[in-house]
Amino acid sequence: MTKLIPYGIVSYSEKTEKERIYIMKPVEEFKMLFERMYKLCDEQGWGDPFSYARSREIHIAGTLGHKISDTLSGADGIDEDGECEYKSTIGKNINGAYNGISVQSTWEEQEEYLLNKKIAKYKNHYIARYEGGNIAEIWKLDGMDVFNTLCPKIEKKFPTILTKKDPRLSASLTQKEIKKYGEQVI
Repeated sequence: MTKLIPYGIVSYSEKTEKERIYIMKPVEEFKMLFERMYKLCDEQGWGDPFSYARSREIHIAGTLGHKISDTLSGADGIDEDGECEYKSTIGKNINGAYNGISVQSTWEEQEEYLLNKKIAKYKNHYIARYEGGNIAEIWKLDGMDVFNTLCPKIEKKFPTILTKKDPRLSASLTQKEIKKYGEQVI
């Protein structure tokens, strides 16, 4: 039998009168936790926690008291206003990278896509910065502020994006932009 206790994970045998306790090797503990995390996420319908930043999305949703989205594409969570977007970084300074944005045929179609299907579709965007496994800070931004900030950056890249090796659009919110338009919630 294996138990999680405050100072580590221990295993013991119930087959003897006296419990034999030993500390797991780090690789054994990692394997057990990895498998348990996957099983927990599968049981809850949260999807693969190791796909992209899904584990951080689950962590952020739990920290903020949000419902975890049951899909790996689209909304990351559901807050009091509906579907929302999460971004996270492990960098020294907070920032929010919006990567892998699908390219549309014209700039007008691209702008409509960003407005109604990708960025401004979500009223709230939460940007988190991690220090190790812990959340150091989270900022909440309005989807229209995110759209208005990122749209000019994306428009600048749009004319030449199809000549790139990876023809998907991307843009980032800087620390300055996050602090200007956002509200720190943690």
